Amino acid sequence: MASSKTFVITGGTDGIGAAVARALLRRGDHVAVVGTDPAKGAGLLREAAGSAGSASFLPADLSLVSENRRVARELAAAHPVIDGLVLCARFYQAHRRVTPEGFEHNFALFYLSRWLLGYGLLGSLERAEAPVVLNVAGPGHATPIDWDDLQTAREYDGGRAMSVTGRYNDLLGVAFARRHGAGPVRYVLFHPGRTSTALAGEYDAPTRLFVEQQKAAAKPATEVVPPILGILDAPPAEPLSAFAMHARIDVRDELFPIEAAARLAAATEELVAPHAE
Repeated sequence: MASSKTFVITGGTDGIGAAVARALLRRGDHVAVVGTDPAKGAGLLREAAGSAGSASFLPADLSLVSENRRVARELAAAHPVIDGLVLCARFYQAHRRVTPEGFEHNFALFYLSRWLLGYGLLGSLERAEAPVVLNVAGPGHATPIDWDDLQTAREYDGGRAMSVTGRYNDLLGVAFARRHGAGPVRYVLFHPGRTSTALAGEYDAPTRLFVEQQKAAAKPATEVVPPILGILDAPPAEPLSAFAMHARIDVRDELFPIEAAARLAAATEELVAPHAE
């Protein structure tokens, strides 16, 4: 019988994150879920009580750098060994919103939190036998990057803001693999395709209608679980890989340039430097 493993899931009380958490619990693993809603967290803990595995819930607003640092610190203290980090948290903003720390919300939640937690939990990940960071971010889109406006201050559009932030996650994967590819941690970018999830966000009326139409025609989140479990159980050998469900995405093409990844990493370090602990 395989020994229990420990996985951290952000956005783990809804959608894909919750579906993965339940599958891991059923087979006996420990799942540390990070989310914003204590009531949903309590519900997950009740489910865990009747499963083969175990769970913990850590409430946090991951749009805040300070909260990501706290979460990384508390998780590392509670779990010296983490087998996998599954990054699912995101929230659509129809209108540009700035966090109390001064970051555009999509940039903060969908990109910065993944940057902070991946590096913040690196020590615990490196102690695992076959550790992996699985970033559910929709890799492979050719949204252009405006290097003078990384946080979409000019002519904000919610769809484009989320799409370009997905590009940042592609580059995050490239930079992480370049820095730590010689170590044990594998970085995987994952595109679930059209999936019926909570699709949490604040939408204008036309976008809300479009989202509901997409959800009605989308596959259930449970269909995304098998390829994710496959990656968690047997991470690819390469430092960086990307998938659209079961299909490989070539991370050597022009959408994953090393130079741009280094440029974004340097810009990110400069942005978060004033928020150092």
